[in-house]
Amino acid sequence: MLDLFYQGGTLFMSLLTILLIALIIAAFKYPEWINEIGLMALAIGVLGQIIGLYGAFKGIEEMGEVSQQMMAGGLKVSSITTMYGLIIYVISLVLRLINKPRIS
Repeated sequence: MLDLFYQGGTLFMSLLTILLIALIIAAFKYPEWINEIGLMALAIGVLGQIIGLYGAFKGIEEMGEVSQQMMAGGLKVSSITTMYGLIIYVISLVLRLINKPRIS
């Protein structure tokens, strides 16, 4: 798991981990913030993927020819932040469903 953390980029993965911790805290103290934290995690995950793809395409542009394996590996690595953000968003949806009777 730590390998995926480093592959996804420490900046974006750290931000997403902080949002996951904030989501868990919000579930108990500030349930009205659950949805916003989940959406922010999803947006940061997608932003991380776009920035990763931009860097990969910039590298491809400089190198010239790139093998299909290298391209597939770059796409796989760039999707790590999006998957992590999506997992956090799904957790926020589950927490919203659990806390729904308490909020109303």
